[in-house]
Amino acid sequence: MVASVLFPQSLPIRMALPDISCTSSRKTSSSHREVPISPTMNISNSWAEELRSKSLKSAISGALVLGIFLTGSRSVDAKVGVNKPELLPKEFSTIVDVAGFLSAGQENRIRQEIADLEKDTGFKLRLLTQNYPETPGLAIRDFWQVDDRTIVFVADPTFGNILNFNVGATVDLDIPRSFWSRLAGKYGNIFYWKEKGEDASVEAAVKAIASCLREPVGRNNCSEVS
Repeated sequence: MVASVLFPQSLPIRMALPDISCTSSRKTSSSHREVPISPTMNISNSWAEELRSKSLKSAISGALVLGIFLTGSRSVDAKVGVNKPELLPKEFSTIVDVAGFLSAGQENRIRQEIADLEKDTGFKLRLLTQNYPETPGLAIRDFWQVDDRTIVFVADPTFGNILNFNVGATVDLDIPRSFWSRLAGKYGNIFYWKEKGEDASVEAAVKAIASCLREPVGRNNCSEVS
């Protein structure tokens, strides 16, 4: 089974990556990254193309680090094989705030949202904040018992867009892949989190995911990022 890294229309590149081992499914799971250029900026075409090229390289690099770390099945570059279990809490938690982006109050709110979401839908949202290379990496897979119904949300600003997702195959059946790209584009772009803060990006993304997962599955579910 493979995962696909999807880029926005301005970056029409698709690459295959290994993903979490799971049971047979009519769809594959996916990780999504998007590094959009702000439409409000007045820049020349040449400068825009240069930035686009750099953004593309960062997006690919970020996908390799953040999209593959759950599998451990292939070493793409030196960054992929991170495994630091000492960064994990001693007791189970649905949130691992290695980067310290969240206040105690924010963490409690998000933890409650995650618990309610799992009770209501059966889907497991898990949140990791980090600044690469300070990441538990491979160790997070066993810590959270990642499976087909798990969404691993990694908040890491290292490569520009702070929102990264590894989506289980069962989740992928119900949620359009375009949702993750639009979510990253709205709340994960560097202009948003630089202005609002990393914590604001994380909270907004969690609320949007919870809203999407509670929508009835259908042709137009999750068509808007709340």
